[in-house]
Amino acid sequence: MSKRDFYEVLGVSKGASSDEVKKAYRKLARQYHPDVNKAPDAEEKFKEVKEAYDTLSDPQKKAHYDQFGHTNPNQGFGGGGADFGGFGDIFDMFFGGGGGRRNPNAPRQGADLQYTMTIDFKEAVFGMETDIEIPREETCETCDGSGAKPGTSPETCHHCGGSGQLNIEQNTPFGRIVNRRVCNHCEGTGKLVKDKCRTCGGSGKVKKRKKIHVKVPKGIDHGQQIRISGHGEPGTNGGPPGDLYVVFNVKPHEFFERDGDDIYCEMPVTFAQAALGDEIEVPTLDGKIKLKIPAGTQTGTNFRLRGKGVANVRGMGQGDQHVQVIVVTPKNLTEKQKDLLREFAEISGDQVQDEQNENFFAKVKRAFKG
Repeated sequence: MSKRDFYEVLGVSKGASSDEVKKAYRKLARQYHPDVNKAPDAEEKFKEVKEAYDTLSDPQKKAHYDQFGHTNPNQGFGGGGADFGGFGDIFDMFFGGGGGRRNPNAPRQGADLQYTMTIDFKEAVFGMETDIEIPREETCETCDGSGAKPGTSPETCHHCGGSGQLNIEQNTPFGRIVNRRVCNHCEGTGKLVKDKCRTCGGSGKVKKRKKIHVKVPKGIDHGQQIRISGHGEPGTNGGPPGDLYVVFNVKPHEFFERDGDDIYCEMPVTFAQAALGDEIEVPTLDGKIKLKIPAGTQTGTNFRLRGKGVANVRGMGQGDQHVQVIVVTPKNLTEKQKDLLREFAEISGDQVQDEQNENFFAKVKRAFKG
């Protein structure tokens, strides 16, 4: 007669706490104790409850039971050895194994690659298409990725039996411990290649330069990146390839500066234009436009040209262009120009001291007077 499940015997779930296990045992022990219950099967039920509690209340025995069930229930407890291999499953659960040992031959996605592309300012603004070459691993065409010489095939590793893992037994004061390690003969693949492919040296992959067509979206900014799906390193055991990430390095422009989707520039105007007003030509990303400068404009005044900035890379509108006016002070004036400016200053009530007639010590004196 096969034994009943210990959790079923105590009436608890597999995730029950030690207190819940103890509480269930005490209740059933009182119910089936031979001194209390005179039923013919009470003694057998009491022994069954006792055995279930002895196993599930001991963490070491419980771990062994959870892994192997009733198979060799006495192995590792008392005079035998303890197989701790099941703890590898627990570590896998927390560190990426998904609750079980990772199959070394399971399909795995290839690694992602990154490529830095340098482009001009206007190429980033308006977008472009180009081809790039990247070095990456490709599946060896000679052996079709098996790593074995044509006409042969990989063999099952006789060291690990194809599992990709080795059981290392150690005797400790707590009994015999069995630890699982990646097989160092097949490096966890479970297969051995005796006759290696001459093209790839048995790796199943070769380095090549791959040409890839890249569409640069308009509005891309310095430091941003795009993902090109499926153009990374090839996968393993039939897994999908990784992705390629293209990061953009945008060269600065000689006239425009960019901040997000807005662009900035400075436009020089003469004193006369600023004082009297004028209409000037301003370069934009789309060509030249007319900008009206009101009379009396001061240096540093900003004008906004709406919608003349950069198109948002995600399609969310377009930025503006900001124009800052810089009033340029004329140099190398002729005598006639100087006379006209002196006349202007007199009419305006300004006191102008001709620099060439000014004594150096007089300038120092005025400086101290503040």
